[in-house]
Amino acid sequence: MSIDPNPDGDFRIVRDGAIATITLDRPAKRNALTPASLGQLEKLAEGFRDEPDIRAVIIRAEGDHFSVGADISAMGGAPQPTVQIRRSAEQGARLMRAIREIHQPTICVVQGIATGAATCIASACDFRIATTTTRMGYGEVKLGINLMWNALPLAVELVGPARAKRLVMSGDLIDAETLHGWGFVDEIVATDARDAVALTMAQKYAALPPIAVQMIKRSVNALSGALSASIMHADADQWLLGTRTDDFVEAINAFQEKRPGDFSGR
Repeated sequence: MSIDPNPDGDFRIVRDGAIATITLDRPAKRNALTPASLGQLEKLAEGFRDEPDIRAVIIRAEGDHFSVGADISAMGGAPQPTVQIRRSAEQGARLMRAIREIHQPTICVVQGIATGAATCIASACDFRIATTTTRMGYGEVKLGINLMWNALPLAVELVGPARAKRLVMSGDLIDAETLHGWGFVDEIVATDARDAVALTMAQKYAALPPIAVQMIKRSVNALSGALSASIMHADADQWLLGTRTDDFVEAINAFQEKRPGDFSGR
């Protein structure tokens, strides 16, 4: 077993035989994701292409919640040119692509709340294990913005158009049992059993012929996402438009003031 030292990072990685486990470790912040942590995860995901001895990857998190999504406290800073804001907005899509293109089978273990960016990460994995406490959703609409990160096609692939609309358009957190019935979640387990179940699943795929397993994964992903790039290239532009509206300002103010928003469509 090897453990990567990463005292300044939000993730740690453990390699045990053919299985690698990536752990998000910011439980005091409910595992909120910063731009820096997204970059860390992207690099970890890309690194597996040079690790042929790894045959399955688990993504998990410490604490009661998988992740509450983007760390709002890390936002802000000096104003940037619009062109740079637009480029920065593509970071999430790069991360999703890096996770999606991990050759090895990927398993995401989700306990407690996963919302926004966290649900995007889970959707980019091959399999999702939830616990009885799990609630997942996309809350972007409540801030007056679209679902970014090229994540919309993955939601549609997993649950179909009507349920994807419900997930993304409502912004609601959906319980594990409902998500399992929809096909978004593969298994529901007790919270204290989640890591053992994930390990068993990882061992199952790691024991199979890796070339065949990885070719099948890539072919399925290519087939199911064949039109995604032609449609989702503009989701960062949609976000840029959304953040320029009066409704976006009202949504942020309402969130901070803990009141319902009053939206005008402007």
